[in-house]
Amino acid sequence: MKLSIILGGLAITLSTAAPLAPRVVDYSPFPLADGFPNPSQEQIEAIQQQALGTLPNSPPPPTISAEGITNLQLIALNEIFEVAFFTELLANVTTGCPGFELDETEKEQLVEILTAVQAQEQLHALSANTALKNFNVAEILPCEYNFRVSNLSSALTLASTFTSLVLGTLQDVIEVFAENGDAALAAQLSSVVGQEGEQQGFYRFQQGKIPSELPFLTVATREFAFNALIQQFIVPGSCPNINTINIPQVGPLNLIAGPDIAQNISTVQFEFTLSGQEEATEVAAEELKLAYVNQQNVPIVEDLQILSIEGQTVLVQAPFPYREYLMNGLTVAAIVEGKQFATAQDVSKAMEFGPALIIIN
Repeated sequence: MKLSIILGGLAITLSTAAPLAPRVVDYSPFPLADGFPNPSQEQIEAIQQQALGTLPNSPPPPTISAEGITNLQLIALNEIFEVAFFTELLANVTTGCPGFELDETEKEQLVEILTAVQAQEQLHALSANTALKNFNVAEILPCEYNFRVSNLSSALTLASTFTSLVLGTLQDVIEVFAENGDAALAAQLSSVVGQEGEQQGFYRFQQGKIPSELPFLTVATREFAFNALIQQFIVPGSCPNINTINIPQVGPLNLIAGPDIAQNISTVQFEFTLSGQEEATEVAAEELKLAYVNQQNVPIVEDLQILSIEGQTVLVQAPFPYREYLMNGLTVAAIVEGKQFATAQDVSKAMEFGPALIIIN
């Protein structure tokens, strides 16, 4: 089934610097009418009908590593966020609120699609939290969220952006499972990668883009995903047990001006704010670098030019070498200490501020 609406746009950036006004502030739809995040067995069966499939019924592995627990917690945190996002989007489309109006045929088609996606994300979250419970670890609880969208076009663009990051992060999660003896969980999660990829193709097509983003999708990390959720979407202080997730938090990196390939603008500007007792006047360009993670390539490191310092807030500029490296698709940017990195994981370990997300084409 194909929707007839095509939403234009060839390049987008996601930034906390100039967000669209959120339609709902401090939003939390939980518990849903179907009982999520704690549905009864009867309610789970109804969710499965809407999701067009079931939760896995194979027995869980007898043991799990500490890193495996962190994986499940991050998955649960992200999937609950996605349930909240698609619940709000489905409600906006169903009610036809301003910015989300469609004719009846288009509306019926999109409601059918979003109903399935929302239910599928519920099953993803339930699967992760059920696994945590099986290993006697507290389930991850919902938060409150801000979604910076004001119409259907911006909502589908945002869905495409965070799905691109999820597809990169799941590569890291699967690798961590495999490295720590949790192969059974790695195999099951591989099925979710394909499912998320199917979603991504739809969101990209609705933006007038080629459904398949890249030959080899950009790798991301657990640290990138965790910090993006906290910085971009989660209302501070609204998560009851996010502190149980053993992933470090870093400062946000706000994208002020992204590249414009069509206009041959190949620089980017970022802003970050030092915390604590640090003096911004002590920041030296040679101490911090900008690292880019794009596709399956070795991270790119660029020098920073400091444009201004106001109090503890620093505005910097750096090259975006699109043509040299053909940097299509998702690029994850981070301010780091260091000059050379072999992997995205190395960038995460050195990240001082980030991530910022840039998508070209």
